[in-house]
Amino acid sequence: MNKRIIVEDLGLSEYKTTWEYQEMLMQRVIDQKQAKKTNPGQESENYLLFVEHPHVYTLGKSGDEQNLLLNYIQLQAKNATFFHTDRGGDMTYHGPGQLVGYPIFDLENFGIGLRRYIFLMEEAIIHSIAEYGLKGERDEKATGVWLDAGTPKARKICAIGVKSSRFVTMHGFALNVNTDLTYFQHINPCGFTDRGVTSIEKELGTKQDFEKLKEIVLLKVLQAYEGQK
Repeated sequence: MNKRIIVEDLGLSEYKTTWEYQEMLMQRVIDQKQAKKTNPGQESENYLLFVEHPHVYTLGKSGDEQNLLLNYIQLQAKNATFFHTDRGGDMTYHGPGQLVGYPIFDLENFGIGLRRYIFLMEEAIIHSIAEYGLKGERDEKATGVWLDAGTPKARKICAIGVKSSRFVTMHGFALNVNTDLTYFQHINPCGFTDRGVTSIEKELGTKQDFEKLKEIVLLKVLQAYEGQK
C-alpha cells in the first residue's frame, strides 16, 4: 500500500492557477490508477499542496450564489475575485494569512473512503490548533473545524470542501491563521447566516508565525493519513 505523500509549497498563488494545477495532478493520479490494472507494479502518487491565495470567494457546486453579498463592482473594490468551483460545500473565502491545503490523494493507497478521509482532515486540524491551546470540534450539521460547536458562540476556524473522482481527491481545507476576517462579512460563510468565523490570531490576540503553523499542520496531516492501516 503506497502512502508516500509528495508535499509542495506553492506560496502565494492565484486561485485559478492552483485549481488548474490540482486538476492536472488529479488526472495524473487517475491515469496511474488505470495503469495499475495492466501493470500491478505501477504506483499511484499522493500530493499535498500548501498555498495562500489572493482575496477570492468560491462557491461549491451545491451552493447558493446569493450567499455572496457583493456585486462585481464591489468585488473589484475589495481587490477580490469570484469562482464557481466543483468542490462540495457552499460559499467561502480565501486570502492571505489563511493556510490552504489541497490533498490530491488516491484513497485506495490509504485503504479509506471519502467519509474517513474528511474525518482525518478534521482530525489533523483539531490536533494542529490544539498546539495553540485551542479546542477544535466537529459540528454534526457541517464539515470543518469549529470552536464552541453547538453553542451560540460557535465559530468556524477551518473550512473543508472536497471533490473526488475514482477515489482520487482534490480541493481540501482552509485554516484561518492571520486571516483578515472582515472579508467574511461579505458572505454567508458555507451558507450559514447565524454563525461566526474566527482565526488563530483573533483567538490568541497576536499574529502567528505562519511558517511554524504550516510545519505543525504538515506533521499532523502526515500522521493522520500515513498512520492508516
